[in-house]
Amino acid sequence: MKKALFLNTDRNGYDPEQCGRTMTVGELISILSDFDSDREIFLRNDNGYTYGSIVESDFVSGKYDSEDVIIDEDW
Repeated sequence: MKKALFLNTDRNGYDPEQCGRTMTVGELISILSDFDSDREIFLRNDNGYTYGSIVESDFVSGKYDSEDVIIDEDW
């Protein structure tokens, strides 16, 4: 059996302003540094009813305010 890291996810809103607090990149790096670097990471949705993978192309950079979300793929 493979070891994995599962990230429980919730749907909090229809735009980033509705989501409340979210962690920073630095906080995520700090948490991930406690795990073996070869461990796979999966998204765990709906209390484990569905799962998703994470790949590099899933990360996009952007900006948001109370009216607009603008994706900027040139980090």
